[in-house]
Amino acid sequence: MVKDSHAIGVDVGGTKILAGVVTREGEVLRRHERTTPTGSQDALLGELEAAVRELVDAKVTTVGFGLPSTIDQRAGRAVASVNIPLANLAFRDRMHDALRLPVGIDNDANAAGIAEWKVGAGRRTADMIILTVGTGLGGGVILNGKPMRGGSGAGAELGHTVIVHDGRPCQGTCTGRGHLEPYVTGVAATNAAREVFGPAADAHRLVRLAREGDATAIAILAEIGRYLGSGMGSLVNIFDPELIVVGGGFGVAAGEFLLGPAREILHREALPPGRDKVRVVQAELGTAAGLIGAAFVAFEALDAAS
Repeated sequence: MVKDSHAIGVDVGGTKILAGVVTREGEVLRRHERTTPTGSQDALLGELEAAVRELVDAKVTTVGFGLPSTIDQRAGRAVASVNIPLANLAFRDRMHDALRLPVGIDNDANAAGIAEWKVGAGRRTADMIILTVGTGLGGGVILNGKPMRGGSGAGAELGHTVIVHDGRPCQGTCTGRGHLEPYVTGVAATNAAREVFGPAADAHRLVRLAREGDATAIAILAEIGRYLGSGMGSLVNIFDPELIVVGGGFGVAAGEFLLGPAREILHREALPPGRDKVRVVQAELGTAAGLIGAAFVAFEALDAAS
């Protein structure tokens, strides 16, 4: 293990890239934000390399990426992505060759979950689920004190849990229907807001109106929260977690407008004893969770290579 070194964590979202220099204790020393280019894979990779190079210094010894993608952890591949142009790429090798540093990769929600588990809302828990509600819906699972990544490292795509048979088309490049994602994300909120408040409305305006006491906006967010609770109920029945942490840009902004209704439906759908012990809380690390978790993934890769 290389002590007293720093990692660069890069959280890649459908709309923005957050990168930061992070210590082993999870302290963010420097950070910056870029717009995610979605026109081509090459443009995206170029922007990710530039984000890292802007932060590299003598103490940075490793880099980690949290990608909104299905990951083959063993091969270091980004298999497919719903909201960004990244697919079928040996991402870990590509970034190692470009940056000449050890590189770790994970799904972005897995990374955020690792951060919240280690230094955020989930610290001191052994069994935890995170749902990152932003442009898309990501999920991460901690079981028995370890991140659950599945046989190939592709787990856990919780946003693609089916909650409505033959329901709404999923977002982006996903060909499924009735998945949890298209019912609960910022995109879903924007679509709902425009139906009621007109084409200029979006998720940000919806949350702002709810905070101002607008009954229609509150009702729209409550309906989104109920869908979220339906998904949570199934997850409690499957994983029996102590804690469900809700993060992501839209999830944090909407807060209790979503979580109150979600808890009600979770309690209806989940079975005892899981429903009676699980707590649903907001993430503590805010928008920094993904980059902090990506840095922890980077340190994991560094230590494995030492």
